[in-house]
Amino acid sequence: MNNIFHYTSPLGGMTLSSDGEALTGLWFEGQKYFPHKLIEESNESELPIFTQGCKWLDIYFSGKEPSFTPPISMQTTPFRKAVYDILLSIPYGKTKTYGEIAHILAEQQGVDRISAQAVGGAVGHNPISLIIPCHRIVGADGTLTGYAGGLDKKIKLLKLEKNTQ
Repeated sequence: MNNIFHYTSPLGGMTLSSDGEALTGLWFEGQKYFPHKLIEESNESELPIFTQGCKWLDIYFSGKEPSFTPPISMQTTPFRKAVYDILLSIPYGKTKTYGEIAHILAEQQGVDRISAQAVGGAVGHNPISLIIPCHRIVGADGTLTGYAGGLDKKIKLLKLEKNTQ
């Protein structure tokens, strides 16, 4: 059974989900790809993992880089997992482009090329926003591109991290 917990951030309500041991989701409420059915079929509960997740969010929204990552677990494809692993390596306050991530993946997989659009699809479906920092991905020319939580939130998140992009 999935468990959920609601968190009120400075940018609006967020929903955390867990399998009881790790975070399985973190979304701005109503964002693109928000898992309405999962939420409807979950129990609202207070678990230690939610305490850890909320502590991480409190630190993050205070404008500081959290010094820990709560346990996370995702049911996803190997390709998306590889993309999310790269996202997790992007330092606080820094950005990467979809193309840079595609290049890293191609090198890791020993292939000539991976589509930046395929990377974009994986980034857009990130189930654990903020902790897996999909908001740190920008277009090839450095412009801010889509964000499932809304471009307005992406701008505020990057400003919070004092990114000058």
